[in-house]
Amino acid sequence: MDLIWEQIKALVETGDGFVRTRQVEDAGISRPMLKKYVDAGQLNRVRKGLYTLKYGLTDEYALLQAQCSKAVYSYGTALFLWEMSDRTPHIVDITVPQGMNLSRLCRDNPELRCHYVKNDIYGIGVTETVSPQGGTVFLYDKERCICDLIRDKEQIDLQIFTGAVKEYFNGKTNPRRLLKYAKLFGIEEKVRTYMEVLG
Repeated sequence: MDLIWEQIKALVETGDGFVRTRQVEDAGISRPMLKKYVDAGQLNRVRKGLYTLKYGLTDEYALLQAQCSKAVYSYGTALFLWEMSDRTPHIVDITVPQGMNLSRLCRDNPELRCHYVKNDIYGIGVTETVSPQGGTVFLYDKERCICDLIRDKEQIDLQIFTGAVKEYFNGKTNPRRLLKYAKLFGIEEKVRTYMEVLG
């Protein structure tokens, strides 16, 4: 029995389906062992310092987050994670601060759609939830999602837009937070209209 492999496998299984070089070294396993298991076809090297099992279950949402710590799930992906859309996203939406170079991340993840926003609004409404596979991921809260939808309505699929807005106003809402965000995004009047019609 390969005890080192069993240790690495255990780290992967407790880490949302992936492991970092640092975690392996912290467990007392030397870095060259990772290369040995990659060469043997037991591990996949996702990028420098990040590995998955060749035939294991990986939490794709948590893995993407591990590849880019500034990524915040947004738009259709956040709506899906909040159960405000029943459409499983084929395109994964993330938002990052302006100026970030995501060319490598986009090359490695062709299903990715990146939204760049100014630093002063990037952090508004960031929270965390549990992905469908059980990993912890960052996403925008429901109020930020609604503001993003209303602000970018022309670029949003009408069915997703209508479903999410109705779902939000039929559920438990936070009108104070929604209006606070709307003011910051300069869409207060538009949001008030939706609140009056649907609230």
